[in-house]
Amino acid sequence: MKEKFEQLITDLQSSICNEVEMLDGMETFKEDVWTREGGGGGVTRVLTNGKIFEKAGVNRSSVYGEVTPALAAQLKTKGSHFFATGISLVIHPLSPMVSTTHANFRYFELYDHQKNKVDCWFGGGADLTPYYLFEEDAIHFHKTFKAACDQFDPMFYPTFKIQCDEYFNNTHRGNERRGVGGIFYDYMRPNGNQTEEFLFEFSKACGKAFTQAYLPIVKRREALPYGEEQKKWHELRRGRYVEFNLIHDRGTIFGLKSNGRTESILMSLPPRVRFDYDDKPQTGSREEELIKVLKNPREWVNVR
Repeated sequence: MKEKFEQLITDLQSSICNEVEMLDGMETFKEDVWTREGGGGGVTRVLTNGKIFEKAGVNRSSVYGEVTPALAAQLKTKGSHFFATGISLVIHPLSPMVSTTHANFRYFELYDHQKNKVDCWFGGGADLTPYYLFEEDAIHFHKTFKAACDQFDPMFYPTFKIQCDEYFNNTHRGNERRGVGGIFYDYMRPNGNQTEEFLFEFSKACGKAFTQAYLPIVKRREALPYGEEQKKWHELRRGRYVEFNLIHDRGTIFGLKSNGRTESILMSLPPRVRFDYDDKPQTGSREEELIKVLKNPREWVNVR
C-alpha cells in the first residue's frame, strides 16, 4: 500500500500541475526536490505570478522515522516508528472573484519497536474558499465530490461535508469557517468491508475529482472585473486563511512537529495579506453576505 499510494500522489501531482499550467497559460511550476533529516523527503512544485494564479503549490512527500514525544502526543499513540505519505496543494488566484482552494490526500502507517505494522489510516479532503460568494460555484464543487463519494458509500458525502465544516473553522473568530467547505475525512482505518484497497480507491477517486471540481470555477470567474476595494477585502480574507493554517491546521502542526521541511509546510500561505484592526463589512454588502454564510454553513446539494 505504501508504494501504491506513493505512485498515486506522484501521478496526481503531475496531472494537477499540468492542468493548472495549461489554464494559466503564462507561468510554469518550478520543482524543488528535498530530503528530510530523520528519513524521507519529497517534491515541491510552486507556480508564482502567473496570469491567473498568483501562487499555486503542489507538494508530495514520503517521510518516516521515530515517533517523538511531541508526535506521540498529537497522534495519541504509543507507536515506535511511523511512515506518512501524501499530497497537499493550495491554489491562490490573483483575482478576488476566483476562489482559493486546498486539497490533500494522505496515508499513514505506525510500527512497534520490532517494526511490525500495528496501525494504518487514510485521510484527505478538499475545500473551497471564496472571497465573493457565487452559489453556483459552491454547488458545483460540492456536487463533484458528492459524486466521487457516492461511488463508495452514500453516507460518505454527508458525513465528510459536516466534518469539513467543523474542521476548517476559525473558532477564535466566532466559529467563522474558512470557506464554503467540501469534504474532509481522517483516521479512516481498514475494517469490515472497507479494506485497504477500498480506502485506496476512494482516495484515488477523490484525488481525480479535484480538477473537475475546481478548474471550471476558475474559468467562469477569472475575467470578471474588480477594483481596489475588492483587492483589500481579498487580502483581509487571506489573513483569516493564514490564521487557520497557523493556529488550527493539524497538517501544519504535524509537519512542524515531525521535523518536516518548513518551506514546503508553509507553501500554503498566500503571498499578500492584510490584518486591519476590527474590520467589519458594510451592512447589506456582498462582503457581509459571505460572512453570514461562513458563520452558518449551508447544505449545497440534496443528500437524500
